Amino acid sequence: MAFSKQQLQKFADLIHIEISDEKLEQMNIDSVIDWLDKLQKIDTTGVEPMLNPAEHNLPLRADVVTDGNIRDQILANAPDKAGVARGYFAVPKVMDE
Repeated sequence: MAFSKQQLQKFADLIHIEISDEKLEQMNIDSVIDWLDKLQKIDTTGVEPMLNPAEHNLPLRADVVTDGNIRDQILANAPDKAGVARGYFAVPKVMDE
């Protein structure tokens, strides 16, 4: 299956890459398509699909419900302490009235 220069340029546009005309002429996309066709013909019956060839076991933490009443600890991180006494973060004005 041979692709025209225009088709290759369209593919490049669709995947948002720029390819010069010289590169387009040098590309041997047919060999890639042939290789993909060979992959499609491989019998994978009985092979379980996997997302990643490397096995990863992510560490899990216990899902424990907590009180969450740590307002003072959170407000201790406020850069501007003007609103901390009232229980909120003071931020610069973002809109004019």
